[in-house]
Amino acid sequence: MSKKLIRFDWAVKKLLRNKVNFVVLEGFLSELLFDTIRIEKILESEGNQEAGDDKFNRVDILTQNSKNELIVIEIQNTYEVDYFHRMAYGASKALTENLALGQAYSEIKKVISINIVYFDLGQGKDYVYKGLTTFEGLHKKDFLQLSARQKNTFVKEKISDIFPEYYIIKVNKFNNKAKDTLDEWIYFLKNSEVKDEFKAKGLTEAKEVLDIMRLNKEQQYSYNRYLDFLHYKASEALSLKTEAEEQIRDDERNKALREKIEIAKKLMKHNLSSEEIAEITGLTAEQIKGLEANKKQ
Repeated sequence: MSKKLIRFDWAVKKLLRNKVNFVVLEGFLSELLFDTIRIEKILESEGNQEAGDDKFNRVDILTQNSKNELIVIEIQNTYEVDYFHRMAYGASKALTENLALGQAYSEIKKVISINIVYFDLGQGKDYVYKGLTTFEGLHKKDFLQLSARQKNTFVKEKISDIFPEYYIIKVNKFNNKAKDTLDEWIYFLKNSEVKDEFKAKGLTEAKEVLDIMRLNKEQQYSYNRYLDFLHYKASEALSLKTEAEEQIRDDERNKALREKIEIAKKLMKHNLSSEEIAEITGLTAEQIKGLEANKKQ
C-alpha cells in the first residue's frame, strides 16, 4: 500500500527547510551522491523569495553540509530552452557568493548542483546524469591531474573535486520501475508516493513529514493553490504545443497547395481540360476555375 504525499518541490520550499526535517533531504542526497550526507544549515537562495509566478515554476534551496560543501537543489517544472545555462549560472553564483572578501581562491567551497526537471532536457536515453570537469590533453590524450603538493595542500584527490559537480534527474523519463534505492526516490519525485517496500534513506521520514493530513488550513490553501497553478501551466504548455503543431500542419497544407497550383498552371499551358488537371493535381473544380479566371485577366 502507498498513499499520496505532498509534492517534493512544494515541501522543499515550505517544510524541508526546517532543521527537524533535514533527515528527508539528507536521505535524498545520500542516495544520489552515494555518500552519507549531513546538512549543517540552509543558506539564503533565490528560492526563498516570494516573487510572482516564478516561485511556482521553480524551487531552489542552497545547503551546506558537514564537509563544508555547498549543495544547490533546483527543481524546474516547466520547459526552459536555456536551462543548462541557468545551471552554470547557479553553481557559479553559489561559489562566488560564498567566498569572503580577501579569502584565497583555495578557500572556495565545492559546489554540487542537483537539478530535478519535469521536462525533457537535452537529448539522452537515461534519466540521471552526472557532470564533472576534466582536462584532456589535445595531443597526448591524457587527463590532467593534481600534483602531490596540490593534493596535500587542498586535501583533494582530483581536479574535478575542486570544480562544481552537476546532477540532472529527468523525472518524466523514469519508467516507474524502482530497481535500487535511488530509483525509489525518483519514483517518489514523479508520483508523490512511497511504497511500503521502499528502503531508501529518508523515505520513511518523508511518509511522516509529507503527509497531506498534517498540513494546517493555511498550508493546505497554499498547497492547493500550488497544485492549481501546476495544472494551469500544464494546460498552457499543451495549448502552445497544439497551436504549434496546427501551425506546422497549416504551413504544410499551404505549401502543398502552392505546389499543386504551380503544376496546374503548367498543365494549362498544354491545354489540358479542367477535369484532367483536377485528376492530376487533386485541386477542386472551383480552384481550377479560379486559376483560369486569373489567367484571362
